[in-house]
Amino acid sequence: MRTDLFDFELPASAIALRPASPRDAARMLVVEPGGALRDQIVRDLPDWLRPGDALVVNDTKVIAAQLTGRRIGRATEPKIEATLINRLDGSRWQALVKPAKKLTPGDVVRFGHDGRVCLLGQLDATVEHKGDAGEIILSFAMHGAVLDQAIAELGAPPLPPYIASKRTPDERDAADYQTMFASHEGAVAAPTAGLHFTPALQEALAARGVSLHRVTLHVGAGTFLPVKTDDTAEHKMHAEWGCISSETAAALNAVHAAGGRIIAVGTTSLRLLESAAAEDGQLKPFADETSIFITPGYRFKAVDVLMTNFHLPRSTLFMLVSAFAGLDTMQHAYAHAISSGYRFYSYGDACLLFRTTP
Repeated sequence: MRTDLFDFELPASAIALRPASPRDAARMLVVEPGGALRDQIVRDLPDWLRPGDALVVNDTKVIAAQLTGRRIGRATEPKIEATLINRLDGSRWQALVKPAKKLTPGDVVRFGHDGRVCLLGQLDATVEHKGDAGEIILSFAMHGAVLDQAIAELGAPPLPPYIASKRTPDERDAADYQTMFASHEGAVAAPTAGLHFTPALQEALAARGVSLHRVTLHVGAGTFLPVKTDDTAEHKMHAEWGCISSETAAALNAVHAAGGRIIAVGTTSLRLLESAAAEDGQLKPFADETSIFITPGYRFKAVDVLMTNFHLPRSTLFMLVSAFAGLDTMQHAYAHAISSGYRFYSYGDACLLFRTTP
């Protein structure tokens, strides 16, 4: 499909720079089958679900993947900013760096606050490979759990560029950019639909008879990037690692067998569930990478309802929600959201979509 079909104008004032407080006070646009729109609040979610439904959340935890340091070993020591995007092994990370032109293979970067070393010793990394668009491979001098601890000590949450470009990340973001379900470290971006949940909302859902299930998909930095090709068929989707346990797969299959619905909290949960589903909709245990790319025409097998945030123009996520609820419906819903003052992107409001495609 043509990528420009998924474009729309979004005023800069619509981009949320802080989350709602409390989190379940965010607005929620309900898009019913057929396209009817209802302006609600996230805490109204239980009213739209039925006893026997199952809510699936992503329990990945965002790591402190934003590192600042200096190139060392040469006459000048320019400041280097790196965002870790993909762990290759115990000591090697794929990263995006600025300014990339200051680095060549073999260079050493010492990370820390203004180049200072961490309490564990020197957090040095050698540039092993340099690719396109600021992408490099860093080989750290530390390994495994020790490296993880050093990164956690020196790093900061990697806020999306549409937030970080408008204000300086601060200590509030360390808590704001994690969901209440976060338990398995590995993501470099938050599964943002989960940011809306609070213990009170979880209790209300349980009282409604809605069960809650956890899966893990470590969200990569490519999730929110716009598609730059003219045709969606030419876009190469990023790969992310995910896991669904045998117990969770069996529980969700039992929900469907009993007539309940599966509600994915976020596009990350949906992509993982669809990756693990057989053609008949049966979910299987899953522990692998997925690069599933969902566009209109896709036949959904596992997910019946989707709770998600409002996404970037021309992004794979807006294409996904258009596949789920229909492109015309989502264009209408987004136009309503913009004119009604809904807040967009990671810290923004939510929408609840009921599947209208086969």
